[in-house]
Amino acid sequence: MVRVELKGIAKVRSKGKVYYYAWRKGPRLRGEPGSPEFMASYNEAIEHHRMPDKNRFRFVVTDYKGSGEYKKLAESTRSQWGKWLDRVSDYFGELRIAQFDRPEKIRPVIRRWRNQWADTPRTADYALQVLSRVVAHGVELGRIAGNPCEGIKHLYNNDRSEIIWLDADIAQLKAGGKKPCSAEIANTVDLAAHTGLRLGDLMRLSWSHVNESEGAIILATGKSRGKREAIIPLYDGLRAVLARIPKRATTILTSSRRRPWTADGFGSSFNKAKIDAGMSERDLHFNDLRGTAATKFYIAGFSMREIAETLAWEEGSVEKIIRRYVGRAAAIKARIKKLETRE
Repeated sequence: MVRVELKGIAKVRSKGKVYYYAWRKGPRLRGEPGSPEFMASYNEAIEHHRMPDKNRFRFVVTDYKGSGEYKKLAESTRSQWGKWLDRVSDYFGELRIAQFDRPEKIRPVIRRWRNQWADTPRTADYALQVLSRVVAHGVELGRIAGNPCEGIKHLYNNDRSEIIWLDADIAQLKAGGKKPCSAEIANTVDLAAHTGLRLGDLMRLSWSHVNESEGAIILATGKSRGKREAIIPLYDGLRAVLARIPKRATTILTSSRRRPWTADGFGSSFNKAKIDAGMSERDLHFNDLRGTAATKFYIAGFSMREIAETLAWEEGSVEKIIRRYVGRAAAIKARIKKLETRE
C-alpha cells in the first residue's frame, strides 16, 4: 500500500484524544490517518479552501486578492497586506457575508478582533484599515450594503490639528499613477481644500447653498445638528472651483454616475485614488484638507478667531497650523495686506 504524505495537517491533543485538522485553524478531519474517510475529508477541505463558498466572507477576501486594485499596490504594500488579509480570512472567513449587514451585531466582533493588538494601537488601527478595505470591496461587489467598519474609533489618538495637505500632495493625488484621478475626486478634494467643510457636509452641499446675494456659501453643519452655520466667503479661488464643476444634480458633488456621492462610495473611490497615486502609506486623511483651507483663509486675511469659527475649531489648533505651515514671507504678506486695508 502506497502511503501518501499530506502536508500542513495540524495535530492537536485534547483530554487524552488526538484530533487532526486540514491545517492550523482549518476544518477537522474525519476518520483515522490513511483511511479512505480521512483522505476524502482532507480533499473536501482543500477543495473548499481553493473555491470558497460565495456566501462566506472568505469569498470577499479571495476576490479582493484577485482584483486589479490589489494587484496595482506596490510590491512592498502587497507583502504587508497579504499577511493581514490572511488574518482577516482566518478570523472572519467562515462568517456569512449577510452578517456584515447587521452593524449592531458585527461591530463587537470586529472590535474584539482589532483589540488583539490593543497594546500597539497603530498596529490595531492598521488591522482595521485592511479589514475595512476588504469590506468596502464587498460593498463594491454589491454583496454588502454598507461598511460596518466606518464609525469604529481608532485606538491611536494623535492630534491631527497640524496635519494638512500641501499643494504638492494634492497635485500628486490628481496626477495618479498611469493616469490622472477622476474629475469627480479632484473636484471633491479642491472643494474641501477651499471651504474647510467636513466630508459629510460636502456630500450634502447643494447649489442652493451658494448664496450670491450674500456672497458666501451658507450651510448648517451636520456636526452641530443644524445649530451652527458655516459661512464661507465666495473668494476667487473658490469661485474658480465651483465654475469647473458641472451641474448634474441638486448637490454640487456627484460620482461618475452623475448621482450624489454616498459616504461609502466616495470613501472607496478616494482610497483607490490614493493607492493609484502611490500614497496609500501616507498619513493623510481626507478631513486633513480642512487644515489646507485654514491656511488659505489666513493668507486671505482672516483672523484666528474667524478661521476657528468658520471651521468649528479651537483658536489654539488654528494657531498651530499657521505657525507650522504658513511660511514667514506669506505671513508677512498677509499682515501687510491687513495693514493696507486698515489704512
